[in-house]
Amino acid sequence: MSIHDFERYQLTFGPSPVHPLERLTRHLGGARVWAKREDCNSGLAFGGNKVRKLEYIVPDVLAQGADTLVSIGGYQSNHTRQVAAVAAKLGLKCRLVQEKWVDWDDPVNDKVGNILLSRIMGADVRLDPAGFDIGIRSSWEDAIAEIEKEGGKPYGIPAGASEHHLGGLGFAHWASEVAEQERELGVFFDTIVVCTVTGSTHAGMIAGFAALEDAGGRPRRVLGIDASATLAKTRDQVGRIARHSAALIGLERDLRDDEVSVLEGWAGDLYGIPVESTIEAIRLSGRLEAMIIDPVYEGKSMAGLIDLVTSGEIGPDSTVLFAHLGGQPALNAYSAVFD
Repeated sequence: MSIHDFERYQLTFGPSPVHPLERLTRHLGGARVWAKREDCNSGLAFGGNKVRKLEYIVPDVLAQGADTLVSIGGYQSNHTRQVAAVAAKLGLKCRLVQEKWVDWDDPVNDKVGNILLSRIMGADVRLDPAGFDIGIRSSWEDAIAEIEKEGGKPYGIPAGASEHHLGGLGFAHWASEVAEQERELGVFFDTIVVCTVTGSTHAGMIAGFAALEDAGGRPRRVLGIDASATLAKTRDQVGRIARHSAALIGLERDLRDDEVSVLEGWAGDLYGIPVESTIEAIRLSGRLEAMIIDPVYEGKSMAGLIDLVTSGEIGPDSTVLFAHLGGQPALNAYSAVFD
């Protein structure tokens, strides 16, 4: 079985754009850097990486006859915004548990950005004071049970869609999409840099590229930049989801340890709190490329890319693909950082 054997409900425009970051490349003075833009992959509420995952989950939603999508994230969750968007697209109800995952002192943190967009799209947003964790949350399970008790038919989607059994398929498909774009562009990306927290974006890439390599493709590195600040949990979850996804798409071997790479050094001490390197990366990306990245995810993965290129850990002969997963709406809750 391959990724192409799974039913997919298209929510994206098509392949997300790939383009060179020429000014950033010259500035860093090392590897050639490109970006693949999940931040403009769909017409649904600014798109993003979770829309790509939901393409493989929606057929199961429809098959089960659900009437309400139920998901969870922090106040500024990109994932919950994208679940709300897909619910609106499908004509379903949506209940979102928004926990206080980030201890960020901004008086409009629960009113602007992603959470505002979810409310505009009609989601039933429930604030919860619980703190950050990448695992299954009791508040989410309680929300599912409440809807069942009310006579509804909920469909639960865990944080980031990562613990969903189909959660890695969207980015396994992304790997195939990258390979096709490489053929069209006459380029090969030997290194992929992606932010990783709940894990299934990174894990799906690992599985997808492993399948391509086993089918005769060239090997490459998929470097996950941790932004969870719970490194051991994230590394374990990425490996577990990657192995599950690889088995789903027919990989007939275990993943090698070197294929599951989660790097620390740019997350800071707490999830969702930008550190100096995060802010510098956001400013540099904006100033050189007008590519807007966020302080929770891409600001940290770009900081990692910058350091890995300038230190030579990613060598000057490399061609790097930066995965822009699309989290810019959260910038509204971090405006004080850029005064």
